[in-house]
Amino acid sequence: MIERDTEERDTGSDGRARGPKSFFLTPEIHEYVLAHSTPIDEVQRSLIDETARLPNAGMQISPEQGAFMTILTRIVGARRAVEVGTFTGYSALSIARGLPDDGHLLCCDVNEEWTSVGRRYWERAGVAGKIELKLAPAAETLRALPERELFDLAFIDADKPLYPVYYEEILKRLRPNGTILVDNTLWGGRINDPAVTDEQTASLRSFNDLVASDPRVDCVQLTVGDGLTLLRKR
Repeated sequence: MIERDTEERDTGSDGRARGPKSFFLTPEIHEYVLAHSTPIDEVQRSLIDETARLPNAGMQISPEQGAFMTILTRIVGARRAVEVGTFTGYSALSIARGLPDDGHLLCCDVNEEWTSVGRRYWERAGVAGKIELKLAPAAETLRALPERELFDLAFIDADKPLYPVYYEEILKRLRPNGTILVDNTLWGGRINDPAVTDEQTASLRSFNDLVASDPRVDCVQLTVGDGLTLLRKR
């Protein structure tokens, strides 16, 4: 089963997180960031509210990360995108809104209950026609695709030990100058704490080391959300 970050976040009735997902932001600075970003709309607000009632609500990306992903999708001119780890669909909604009308986003997840929430909001937002959801292990879905340039943009936010697998399978199918976004790469500040040795953290450390030394890509770790690594295929 695809796992995602289970950090708890307190969300208000206005659809905004009362506390920042970014461990390095104070609540006051987070509110300032949200106030000086494009406001979320009614669809996004309702999706955040519904997700907040789920036990794993902390797996949802932050509003500012969603805004960044929409803008980046538009900036790079992406038409074909893939996402590994969909949860309740906020990240997919963010990417799909950045795609042109004839764009396509392939979403890979295994959880019918969570993704069914996303489906409803994709319909409400008018982007469902751009999104294809595959309910199967993501590695299987990716490996079944032809090994040619299929994607302009990718987002990885799933089970951490399999990050290298998803990365390699996507990179084979990413066009030159294509973009990969990888979530949770600062892991709540635990990423460089030697006292933390669990499998998830160790896997993220190994992945971060892998991409930082990979001659096939340029990369930068951004202090967005819980740490967002931005990669460009050379």
